[in-house]
Parts: sequence; C-alpha cells; structure tokens
Amino acid sequence: MIQEFREFAIKGNMIDMAVGIIIGGAFGTIVTSLVNDIIMPPIGLLLGGVDFSDIKIPLKAAEAGSEPVSMNIGLFINNMISFLIVAFAVFMLVKAVNELRKRFEKQQEAAPAAPTATEALLAEIRDELRKKNA
Repeated sequence: MIQEFREFAIKGNMIDMAVGIIIGGAFGTIVTSLVNDIIMPPIGLLLGGVDFSDIKIPLKAAEAGSEPVSMNIGLFINNMISFLIVAFAVFMLVKAVNELRKRFEKQQEAAPAAPTATEALLAEIRDELRKKNA
C-alpha cells in the first residue's frame, strides 16, 4: 500500500488534485457570493421581499443561555442553488474538454504521420534505384 501511494504521489496526481481542490474552493466562494449577493436578492424581491437566509422552521425557542433551535430552510435553498450552478459549470467544462479531445483525436487520425528520417532516406534510395533501372 505504501508503494502504491508513493507511485501515486510521484506521478503528479497529488499535485493535480491539490491544485483542483484549491481552485475548487476559490470557485465555491465565488459561486456562494453569486448566489447570496446577486441571484437571491432579486428572487426574494419578486416574492415580496423575502430574504431566503431568514426562512427558518423553529423547533425550540431560545432559553436562558442557549440559542433557538431551527431548521434553516432558506440557507438550504441557497446551498442548493449554489450546487446547481457549480454542477452546471463543471458539466460545461467537462463537455468542452471532451469536445476538444474529440477534435484532437480526429486531427490525429486525419493527418498522416510525417515520415521518419529513416523512411525518408529509404524513399530516396528507392527513387534513385527506380531511376537507374528505368
């Protein structure tokens, strides 16, 4: 198991994964701001000035020295919208990468490989022999 981990780390997968996690965290912050600060206020305004983050179902009232217990439905709605935006962005990214990969593969299939130096030399020898025999 240690050997497998060492191979995994050496191949660079750990670095790629770390970069992805860091960028994903930064992207998550941007999406959270997009949802909370740009998307939800107009939706709340259209629904009569509702602030989704304030939508709660109280389960237990506040007592002396303790916070009230409630289900934060509005925060859940905000998080669901954030998830849908992130999922859509990732879907579009994967779709674009797959499309580029298909184009690249088609170009590789369509373009014949250039002859190697050895093949070019052999072609020259063949052509010279044809000239001598003709």
